[in-house]
Amino acid sequence: MSELQRFSMSIDGGSVGSEYFSVINPATEKPFAEAPSATKDEIDAAFAAADKAFVDWSVDDEARQIAMRKAAEVVTAHVDELAALLVSEQGKPLADAIGEVHGTAAWISYFADVEIADKEYITPGEVAQVRLPLGVVAAITPWNYPVIQAAWKFAPALRAGNTVVLKPSPYTPIATLRLGELLQDAFPAGVLNIVSGGDEVGVALTKHPTTAMVSFTGSTSAGKSVAKAVADDLKRVTLELGGNDPAIVLDDIDIAKAAEDLFWGAFVNNGQVCGAAKRVYVPESIYGAVADALADVAAGVKVGAGDAADVRLGPINNRAQYDRVNGLLESAVAGGATVRAGGNRVGEDGYFLEPTILTDVPAGSAIIDEEQFGPVVPLVSYTDLDAVIAEVNNSKYGLGGSVWSADANRALAVGRRLRVGTVYINGHAINHGPHVPFGGARWSGIGVENGLAGLEEYTQRQIIYGNGADL
Repeated sequence: MSELQRFSMSIDGGSVGSEYFSVINPATEKPFAEAPSATKDEIDAAFAAADKAFVDWSVDDEARQIAMRKAAEVVTAHVDELAALLVSEQGKPLADAIGEVHGTAAWISYFADVEIADKEYITPGEVAQVRLPLGVVAAITPWNYPVIQAAWKFAPALRAGNTVVLKPSPYTPIATLRLGELLQDAFPAGVLNIVSGGDEVGVALTKHPTTAMVSFTGSTSAGKSVAKAVADDLKRVTLELGGNDPAIVLDDIDIAKAAEDLFWGAFVNNGQVCGAAKRVYVPESIYGAVADALADVAAGVKVGAGDAADVRLGPINNRAQYDRVNGLLESAVAGGATVRAGGNRVGEDGYFLEPTILTDVPAGSAIIDEEQFGPVVPLVSYTDLDAVIAEVNNSKYGLGGSVWSADANRALAVGRRLRVGTVYINGHAINHGPHVPFGGARWSGIGVENGLAGLEEYTQRQIIYGNGADL
């Protein structure tokens, strides 16, 4: 009998699990809990339950709102429990984990209460537009913000009238599984089903014949696989994928004032954010000063286990990502880059790496051209702003970008030239809440999440010609 605590999947309003795998705490590199690995029969049961529940759930918006408000209250009542699980499986500091859980409740509350028009007139009295739910949505979430990313998907999907089968990352399934257990009494059986397991479970969700839509957040390579998997059946799909966001510093920046915000725009959640700044372009004339300022910030950041006092950055989440980030760092240094700050492992156990600032990185280095998704950021010197903009726009990625200047309007003029999904002025990786749509261009995704635009992704537009009927 395993001594590790086992968590259950939520299928048809009940707790389920038959086969299990261990989940590693990235701060210790040791297992701390066990999660179920869904079998084919369990996956089929989840979809059957969701399909059955869709019949009543899809036609009663008032009941959906009541259930979602209750769900938000349940999450709020269990913030400490869910946050502690997040720290153990994801590694982030406790304060950040608490913030994520509170954000989860806020997302559910927003979609519970957002005003949705029953119909929109195209020609008053004659032609109207309505939005219909799609059916059963398969949602697949990543390991960097597992709980709130679950709400990003199931909250708008449920409010739109769909039912959901959701799968968290195998690196971070525990808090999401517990969330599912807690919400079993908030939603009717079958409305929200949460299963867990490896990549094969995700593939089964995308290819399941009952799936009407797939909502996926993760790497670009995995997103391409999802797109291929749904193509034969022409399932609806939204993909929120990787980013290689630039932060472009202009020559009039107030370095002392901006350094802290610029640093955290890159190192938020240990750099494990699709929309974080992944490369910083700095005018040659102030390159050294900006590098020194960012290095000073990095030197003052405490790295350690998320439940330790005063920790600002935890570990990289998993061994594969730790090895990838270190590989990119070592390759850059071998190619001539200078480690201006950080670059060292912290402690003997855990996937810890100091926040690392690189300078003098040769053009064409992988650390510039690829998404590192970790606490290493290259500074790139430039003399031609137009060339920087062209480089950014020629990238295969287009999630976001930021421009930094003492003159916000000057920064805005540059930002408007970037072909990306989100532009930040004197900030980066800012999220103002569930009402703001989020999505990327090119390899960074298809569709948007959040806001009414995000909710509409989970619907089918229907045009009605009344021909005398009371529209």
